[in-house]
Amino acid sequence: MRKPPVRVAMIQRKTAETQIQMKLKIDGTGKGEVDSSLPFLDHMLTLWAKHGFFDFKLKSKGDIEIDDHHLVEDIGIALGNALAKAVGDKKGIKRYGIASVPMDEALAQVILDVSGRPYLVYQVAMSKKKIKDFDIDLIEHFFEALVQRSGLTLHIHVPYGRNPHHVLEAVFKAFGRALDQALQIDPRIKGVLSTKGVL
Repeated sequence: MRKPPVRVAMIQRKTAETQIQMKLKIDGTGKGEVDSSLPFLDHMLTLWAKHGFFDFKLKSKGDIEIDDHHLVEDIGIALGNALAKAVGDKKGIKRYGIASVPMDEALAQVILDVSGRPYLVYQVAMSKKKIKDFDIDLIEHFFEALVQRSGLTLHIHVPYGRNPHHVLEAVFKAFGRALDQALQIDPRIKGVLSTKGVL
């Protein structure tokens, strides 16, 4: 019987604008230790780890006195790199994940494919531009950076929801659940789940 792989990645990213240290364990318990320097993003990533059963550590800082954009985007890049590295050759994974998560009046749907073909569909309408000081539009940039580096095809759809915090909380929970589903190893799958033989 094939021994399951240890699916862990450690990432360090340092630029003139940001410094990021990250550790991701796919087959974890949902423990998040997140200090991004952006409290709202900390909350979202902690939810993602909890609902995806990922063990996730993040310590980062950046030029947020200018704007949060550089740091949010670079965390997306680093997390995309971590996912790609931790998943490895993709042998035996279920590949597809789907989750619908309610949060009070809001509903978020996430459908994804660990395909190696990066693509983001982000259909999330917001009634406000900010939650406290955090620019909500940066979440789309985060996911765009993540898919480009991880190779995910990711569809995020929010059919309804009034409260922006509820909307984004449902999105991150659904993303965690869908990704957990897609990365589960199925012993029936020989190699990768593709008639091409590669992903």
